Amino acid sequence: MAVDTSSQSVAKAAGDDVARGRSRGTGHRRGPVKRSLSTHWYAWAMVAPVVVVIGVIIGYPLVRGIWLSLTDANERNVERSIGVNHIPATYEFVGLDNYADALTGSQFLGTLGWTLVWTVSCVSVTFALGLVLANMLNRKMAGRSVYRMLLILPWAVPGFVSVFAWRFLYDERRGILNQLLAGGGIDAVPWLNDPTWAKFSVIAVNVWLGVPFMMVALLGGLQSIPGEMYEAAEMDGANAWQRFRHITLPGLRSVSTTVILLSTIWTFNMFPVIFLLTRGGPGEATQILVTQAYKFSFEISPRDYAQSSTWGVLILILLMVFAAVYRRVLRKQGEVW
Repeated sequence: MAVDTSSQSVAKAAGDDVARGRSRGTGHRRGPVKRSLSTHWYAWAMVAPVVVVIGVIIGYPLVRGIWLSLTDANERNVERSIGVNHIPATYEFVGLDNYADALTGSQFLGTLGWTLVWTVSCVSVTFALGLVLANMLNRKMAGRSVYRMLLILPWAVPGFVSVFAWRFLYDERRGILNQLLAGGGIDAVPWLNDPTWAKFSVIAVNVWLGVPFMMVALLGGLQSIPGEMYEAAEMDGANAWQRFRHITLPGLRSVSTTVILLSTIWTFNMFPVIFLLTRGGPGEATQILVTQAYKFSFEISPRDYAQSSTWGVLILILLMVFAAVYRRVLRKQGEVW
């Protein structure tokens, strides 16, 4: 009897040890997905509707666009209804032919070249002006709050309203800019009718729209830099340029990398400024990739859905490659992104 009791005690103790071992994680472990679901089930439940909506709104059009880019779909061979008659789709799968045509043709490469010039010019000028204004507004001055409100105003106004206002300013005959030039004895400038001036004009408008965001972001970064660092550097004899180079720029690095990336993506796909101001003209002088893709789908006849989708996918690939290279460069510089 005593032996049986002892055996039962040993078995029970062993069972308790196993149970405690499992509770400490030394027994059978669940997978990371199951563990995450059981631990954070409430968060997953809250996120699930958003994931579903994003999947429907973004995922389906993306997959559909990739599929159309592999076909010869256009206005004449897609599925459509004319009155009570239903016409089935007759387009065919052509593989990567559309991509080969785009990448070997002069139209895509020419448009890509201007798109890169447009993006680099807008982002660099916007960043420079935003940095200058942020430094000015970071100092104590009379009416600083009023200046901040006025400089943020272009960002608060809807983009299409701003573009239409600039279109009126650029009018060759009745525009305010040419009237001011006429008052000084200078001939009218064809702001939107000359290819060179049109490019300058669209860049100026986009910079005007983008400076407020850049200024606010960089101003927030400047205010996060401790003032004691500037005081210590000034006591050590550092001049204004040395303080800016060795304190301000390193202190703004994390903010700058983020805003430059966002500004690049937004500018690369800046449809409203180009479309509403010049519609890609004169000719094709100011046409960027996204406006040309729109033109394939909605302006030319017959509408070329396959070519438009091809350009859209190529735009996505270019931006993904840029983001990957940008991240790699930042990691080599010690930045975590």
